[in-house]
Amino acid sequence: MMEVKGNKLLLLIGTAWLFDALDVALLSFIMPVIKQSWHLSASQMGAVSAVTSLGMMIGALGCGYLADKIGRKPILIATLLLFSFGNLLLTVTPNVGWFLAVRFITGIGLGGELPVAATIIADHFTGTKRARMLVLVDSFWAFGWILASVLSFVIMPKFGWRITVLITALMGLYALLMRRHLPEKTKTEVTSKLGFGPALREVWSAKYRRATFCLSTLWFIIMFAYYGMFLWLPSVLVMRGFSVVHSFGYTVLMSLAQLPGYYLAAWLIGKMPRKVVLTIYLLGTMLSAWAFGTATTETMILISGAWLSFFTLGAWGIMIAFTPGQFEVSVRGMGMGFAQSIGRMGATIGPYLVGSLIAIGFKIPAIFMVFVGALIIGVIVLLVGLRDEDR
Repeated sequence: MMEVKGNKLLLLIGTAWLFDALDVALLSFIMPVIKQSWHLSASQMGAVSAVTSLGMMIGALGCGYLADKIGRKPILIATLLLFSFGNLLLTVTPNVGWFLAVRFITGIGLGGELPVAATIIADHFTGTKRARMLVLVDSFWAFGWILASVLSFVIMPKFGWRITVLITALMGLYALLMRRHLPEKTKTEVTSKLGFGPALREVWSAKYRRATFCLSTLWFIIMFAYYGMFLWLPSVLVMRGFSVVHSFGYTVLMSLAQLPGYYLAAWLIGKMPRKVVLTIYLLGTMLSAWAFGTATTETMILISGAWLSFFTLGAWGIMIAFTPGQFEVSVRGMGMGFAQSIGRMGATIGPYLVGSLIAIGFKIPAIFMVFVGALIIGVIVLLVGLRDEDR
């Protein structure tokens, strides 16, 4: 089969991040609508948020393993099929029970997409080129969030959330046609003969144990901080009178601020060690989180929020560049999938912890200090535990 060139592969694989961001962002816009129309309780709203993350945990681990066992391309196509099929079903859900069931299915597809997509890039490139390509495909997350904002502010008010979701399902089917042009297999790709249990034991063997533990911890912390700060706390800021955080302009600004964060990270990776670049971005995330949490004016919220987007998503991109290269090709999908499945636990716990802390009287600045503390642990794990080299 003719080799897929770098730029074409970048666009094909980038759709994985675009759809993942599109779905996460769109759900945050849909939840207030279904809360009102279906008269949902706080616990039901929590379930709607958590069930997708549960599906993502299972999808990351299961699809990562299957990518090693069966091959990257068929599993990546299968994850997009699940996403598109799930969103088609979502348009006809009559109540919250069916909505939860369908969101679980969709979550499996979404959670499985990113580790497999990152593994394909890692299989095609080596060294600095690999790291830069992984950061650049992760930058498609910003485009997905912007697209969700446009759909939510332009389409949803006129045609409702069901038509909006239908549009995303049709977009997924179009991307499915594009993915037929993915290469069948790279020169380095091999099909693993290990069963699920042995493959899982392999990534926890002496050879990979240190990398698996450190990467899983870092993914947990980064997703814990990102989802806790970006999905839950804007609602708190609205209650404090800062309605700008639910405006179209704010949402697009936060999304656009991510892009220079990604692109600078991709450039810096070729100039200095990845551990140094990631440390800089994690420290930047801490400072931005502190500024955002203590902001008292809309101007400060906008400025600190933009910097928070810049550093947090840039750190996510560098982690994408770090993770797959820590595992040899035969267990790369499982290693990437396991680390990200642990991260999805952080994505579930972060928003819930915010609600719990507020319920017992914590103020917003104190809550952001919790995230700062977690990020400090992340920096220590990074500097002490990870090697800045690829296999």
